[in-house]
Amino acid sequence: MQIAETNRLIFSKITVDDAPFILELMNSPGWIKYIGDRNVKTVEQAKSYIQNNQLKCYEDFDFGYYKVLLKSENLKPIGSFGLLKRDTLDHVDIGFSLLPGYEGLGYGFEGASQLMVLAKDTFNIKTVCAITLPENQASIHLLEKLGLSYQKRIKPFDNGEELLLFVKNL
Repeated sequence: MQIAETNRLIFSKITVDDAPFILELMNSPGWIKYIGDRNVKTVEQAKSYIQNNQLKCYEDFDFGYYKVLLKSENLKPIGSFGLLKRDTLDHVDIGFSLLPGYEGLGYGFEGASQLMVLAKDTFNIKTVCAITLPENQASIHLLEKLGLSYQKRIKPFDNGEELLLFVKNL
């Protein structure tokens, strides 16, 4: 189900049929390094992850993570962009991840910009935030380019890892 479109990208809801793509994305070097290993190593585990995370978010909040399809490559899925309401954060969290080979080509800014429009216009979200590791310079640069401002260092998860919090009022 298509949610949005840009010049080069189409956003659509993730379904259990996307398990092979989600498995590939979640085990890509960038995901492992900056998001973390979720121990999803098989298509069956990816299906379960989708059911317990993406599908649950759509059901609970009407928004979530979306697969991003590249128009010029026959709608090949190249990444995931989304909105997530976490109990540990005051605002809806924006996030994104691209497969290797699609980073640094402007897809991150194009997709994340469209996600900000969706947040405001479709889901009536007033403020978005983002969290990232201090060493993830590419994400920090993209968040700043989107107009999010650094607020402070936080430890939102049980693992005690310190992350940078960025916020923007829409």
